[in-house]
Amino acid sequence: MDLKDDSSQHDSSLTEAQKDRIRKGKERALKIRQSRLTAHPYNSGDVVSIDKTTIKIGATKYKDTGGGFLLEEESENKDEEVPIVEDTPPIIESDRPACESCNEAISKSWLFDTFDVKVCDNCKDPETHKLITKTEAINEYLLKECDFDKRDPPLKFISKKNPHNVRWGEMKLYLKLQVEKRALEVWGSMEKIEEELERREEMRILNKTKKYNKKMKELRMNVRSSLFDRTTAASHTHEFGVDTYNSDDDTYNHECLICGYEETFEKM
Repeated sequence: MDLKDDSSQHDSSLTEAQKDRIRKGKERALKIRQSRLTAHPYNSGDVVSIDKTTIKIGATKYKDTGGGFLLEEESENKDEEVPIVEDTPPIIESDRPACESCNEAISKSWLFDTFDVKVCDNCKDPETHKLITKTEAINEYLLKECDFDKRDPPLKFISKKNPHNVRWGEMKLYLKLQVEKRALEVWGSMEKIEEELERREEMRILNKTKKYNKKMKELRMNVRSSLFDRTTAASHTHEFGVDTYNSDDDTYNHECLICGYEETFEKM
């Protein structure tokens, strides 16, 4: 018996449902095989098929692994230009500045990189090289906005988020040593800065005292007006005595000789 007769005999022993299931399985396997070889999720205009397992997309070749993804092949063009990234050249030994504290050549310095201060990280002192905000510098050293960035050289600073509220603007932090030096350029000496601070404090206290005395004077006038007997006042004309000066609040007062009404006033 030949193979054809054997295959026919085998097929005849299968039911129609089994034959239909085998036929559908063959069709599904054929579709999967065709999709692996021809269907790729790329624009057909950019894809060039080289063979059954290799395609070219643009200038790059891909190998179809049959596992659902493509594997990029190494470029055959060895002369292709490679971008060159240049690192910052290292500091030459002879160009390295010396630390102002230890006189050793600086190898690493945050102060030098940030504020151009020749002090190495080992000699950096938290108190001596303290940072202050711009507001503190203005209030403590009486500097103006122009003294920070208009005078040469402009003062260097770093920016940090405001710790009180992240939605506020960033703070500018300056090196206190450089702020003091700039203040001496503006005022000439620390003594003059101290004198000006004292003068401004005295003016502040004086203005505050004047405002207080004015409010107290208005309060006293309102109280006296409320105590005045308008019925009595309408029945006669006041006859005031001698004016008396009050040096405490710079006012004058006089008293009616008939009804005793006392009036306080200011003289221009």
